[in-house]
Order: sequence, then structure tokens, then C-alpha cells
Amino acid sequence: MSQLLAVILAAGKGTRMKSALPKVLHQVGGKPMVQHVLDAATFAGATKNVVIVGFGAQSVVDALQGQAEFAVQSEQLGTGHAVMQARNELVCFNGTVMVLCGDTPLLTGELLRTLYAEHTQAQAAATVLTAIMPEPAGYGRVIRDTAGQVVKIVEHKDAGPAELAVKEINTGIYCFEAKLLLKALEGLTCNNAQGEYYLTDVIAILNSQGQKVWAVSAADHRETMGINSRVHLAEAEGIIRRRKLETLMENGVTIMDPNSTFIDSQVEIGPDTIIYPFTWIEGCSRIGANSVIGPSSRLADTIVGDDSILHFTYAHDCTVGNHVTVGPYVHLRPHTELKDGVKIGNFVEVKNTLVGESSKIPHLSYIGDTDMGAGVNIGSGTITVNYDGKNKHRTTIEDDAFIGCNTNLVAPVTVGQGAYVAAGSTITKNVPPGSLGVARARQNNIEGWAEKQRR
Repeated sequence: MSQLLAVILAAGKGTRMKSALPKVLHQVGGKPMVQHVLDAATFAGATKNVVIVGFGAQSVVDALQGQAEFAVQSEQLGTGHAVMQARNELVCFNGTVMVLCGDTPLLTGELLRTLYAEHTQAQAAATVLTAIMPEPAGYGRVIRDTAGQVVKIVEHKDAGPAELAVKEINTGIYCFEAKLLLKALEGLTCNNAQGEYYLTDVIAILNSQGQKVWAVSAADHRETMGINSRVHLAEAEGIIRRRKLETLMENGVTIMDPNSTFIDSQVEIGPDTIIYPFTWIEGCSRIGANSVIGPSSRLADTIVGDDSILHFTYAHDCTVGNHVTVGPYVHLRPHTELKDGVKIGNFVEVKNTLVGESSKIPHLSYIGDTDMGAGVNIGSGTITVNYDGKNKHRTTIEDDAFIGCNTNLVAPVTVGQGAYVAAGSTITKNVPPGSLGVARARQNNIEGWAEKQRR
């Protein structure tokens, strides 16, 4: 095959979205829709990607930085005009140019790879990706001859009765041979009602030159769906998420209720893991094998090992080891790492903390900015007092320490290896290894006080 370069049209505002955000940056399945298109192009074999930006250009550049080259379409004067903006990237390119729309997140790499392969095999000057649309009203019809070659693309408003009966429509996605595309672009005019340069006119120009124009039809018309409104966005979201769930299930993951489970496109989950209902797994999360997640849990950019259980848990930007139990009603905040065998019980919040192997925080505690060793037991109601109003300070709890219930550890402070802290203490000084730290007022009982109060 020749080299493949992708030109992705992403300059439009998307007025029907009614948003200050460029349309192509609206997320589907956990990433911007233009990212889905870029990923599909790369999968298909594109060695270079050029994104045409316009409305909100800097936001799109920032989102895709390092993944593509960019060209600016300062005025949106049609699809042909948009491709013209990539001229500098195309002049010295001798391969195939694939033109894609940045608002088609349901495109798959497999479909684009097929388009590219058939274009090359047909030795065509241009190949149009088409779809058989059950309700084709409003779409341009693809008219072929008996040999299957594309004769013309007719817009709905210009089509006659026989052409309107055709259900094969133009998706706006093409492969072109670069040199022929550049030459045809020079012949485009804007002599139409909209005053725009149409890429479909390139097809007409190539036909008039006797060049071969081929077409490849998508097996599922939904893959070519463009997003023009929030309603379309929700429809695409449902399709992408269902695809992801089906892929996971085919690879050995149990999804108890797909209708109430939401997993982003890039999430990885190992076999024999069970996902309970009302669970969200987002971002770059990775779940190991034979784990149980949910119900009613949300994990974002979180790594979970094998044989771990997280239920009724919100975890983000953290790492959970193997054979770990978390929940219910636990919040794991960023930069938390739970080593193997850790147990985190109900109503616990852990933040920016390393919890060593087999340590336990059973319930009703806040542990923040802490370095905790292995085999530590944290009693109910323990608080690491990490903030003095200006700075955060760290607490160190060494291996095999035992922290009694209702304890305040006022950082910076260290509880040594094997040390004990008595229940109800407020610890402001280091507790040496093997010692008992007690920091509470002596108890006094006043005899007869209650009866005196009642009188």
C-alpha cells in the first residue's frame, strides 16, 4: 500500500450544540469525539494526521497536542475550502489522503482500514465511503454505473424521482490520491447558493477527467453518523458504551446489567472480574482479573489489581493492589496507594497516602498525607490532622503500629514501629517504637453530681 495521510475536518462551531465548546471536543465514551476519529485513522494506517481547526482552534490544538499537525480555516467556506488549508502538508506527499469528519466518533479503525484497502486495490483516483440509510432524506445520493463506479453524487434537493429512490448516501468520508486531489482542488469554485467550496465537486471533476471513482459501503450506517446536536451525542454515547461492554464481555468480564454500567473506551479489565450495576469506570482505569467492582461505584483513572473488591466506592487517580477490600461508602482521593491485602471499611476517606501491606482502616476515619507501614490497625474515628491553615504536613505510622479509636494524629508526627496509641488521644509528639502514647486528660468522677443537677 502507499503511504496514508489523514485530513480531519474539525473547524466548525456546531451551532446546534448550543455550546461555547468546539463541537469536536464534546466527549463520547470518555474522550473527545475528534480523538475517536484520530485513533481510528491511526489504526487504519495513517502515518501523519492533519487536523483543520477553526472555531476554538487553540482548545482543539491543546487537546490533540503531539498527535497531529494543524491548519487553520479562519473562514468556514465549505468542505473543499477546509481541505485546501492542508495544501502545505499535501504538496510534497505522494500517497493517499483520507478525508475524515471530526464529528463522527462512531467510525472504527477496522472500517477505515477496509476503505483504504479497497481504494488501493481498485487503483481509484478517489473512493467514497457510503452507507445504506433506511431513511435517506436530506443526504446526498451516490449514483453508480453498472460496474459499480461512482458516476455522481446528487444532493437531495437536486435529485429526481429515480435518484431519490436510491438509499446509498455519501458519508463525507473519502480517500484521494494526493496529486489528483490537489489538482482538482484548484478547479473548485464557489458558484452556488451557499457561496462555498464543496469537496463533492472534486468527485465531479475527477469523473470529467475520466478518472476512476470508487465507493465502499459501510456495513452499519451508524458508524458514519455525524454529531450535530446533544440528542445525537447521547445516541452516539449509548452505541460506543455498548460496544465497549460487549468487547469486555467477549473477553471474559461479567457485566451484570449493561443498561446501568458505564465504562469508558480506553478502560482495561481482566477476565473473571464482575462489574455490578450502577458503576462508572472512567478515563485510563485498569482493573485486574477476578476482582469485583460495585455496585454504585465510580472509578476514574484508577488502577486496581487482581482479586480485589471495591463496592460503594468513589476512587480517582489512585492505585489499589491485589486482594484489597474497599467499602462500603469509601472515598479514595488522588495519590492514594493501597498495597496488597489492605482493608478499608465503611465511611473512610484516604488522600495522598501510602497504606502498607495488610494494614486496616476499618471505619469512620480520615487518613490524609500519610505514610503508613504494613500490618497497621487504625481504630474507628482516627483523624490525621494534616493542615495547619497554611501548609499540609505528613504523618508517619510505622509497621505493626496500633492506633486506638477516636485518635487525632497532629502532623508532622511519627508513630514508631509496633507502638500503640491509646484511644481518645491527641498525639502531638512522636511515639517511639514499642511505646504506648497516651495524650488525654485524667478522668475525674464527681460523686452525686447527677442527683444534685436534677434537684
